[in-house]
Amino acid sequence: MPDKRRHRGPNPLDKALFGPRNLPLLATALFDLSWLLGRGYSTSASLTLVGDHYQLRQRQRIALRRMACSPLVARERQGKRVSPAGRSVAVDAFNLVVTVEAALSGALILRGTDGWPRDISSVHGSYRCVRETRAALGLLSSTLEQASRVRWILDRPVSNSGRLRAMILELGHEAELADSADGRIARLCNSPRQPRQEPWVAATADGPLLDRVEFCSDLVTEVLRDLSGVWMVDLA
Repeated sequence: MPDKRRHRGPNPLDKALFGPRNLPLLATALFDLSWLLGRGYSTSASLTLVGDHYQLRQRQRIALRRMACSPLVARERQGKRVSPAGRSVAVDAFNLVVTVEAALSGALILRGTDGWPRDISSVHGSYRCVRETRAALGLLSSTLEQASRVRWILDRPVSNSGRLRAMILELGHEAELADSADGRIARLCNSPRQPRQEPWVAATADGPLLDRVEFCSDLVTEVLRDLSGVWMVDLA
């Protein structure tokens, strides 16, 4: 179903599902899920087991899936964190833009086991620019002022990718459409380079992509640090 929203605001259920009364339960469930993942259990089976045990609602399960990873994976991802200053940065455009749009509109932002902030919404073939889009692009762009080079990568099959690319080009950055943004960023960051040439850094919060690259930057945390009124559920 096409995304027809003009404002990426909070889900009306989230105030109760992620309110103070439920946070201790969610923290315990996140610990259990991450523990199971650390012992090689599949994500789907572990999430079903933990979700059923704590009688979690569907949105709570989606949130746990986004926040959880094994302790080893969390340490490895943290070890890849670098500043974008002086580096070539490949930006996972939809991944970051949607999260900052959500934060600006008062929607829930999650911080889980690996420390990366994420929203609950996602782009599955359909994207629509909303009232927060230009502000989100501007905030993300400001975190990249010290980068030596910036290239935004967008999924070509996602609707309105061309329109978002045009808005990014207006900022003076490179912007590229790819059949798979994750695949393109992984190839760019892992490509052979000349001696003394710095590798590309991936700017993303996508867990599987973080695991595929050598270095990554957390631009959303930089953006949120300067914003007031962000609704953050931090179970890290």
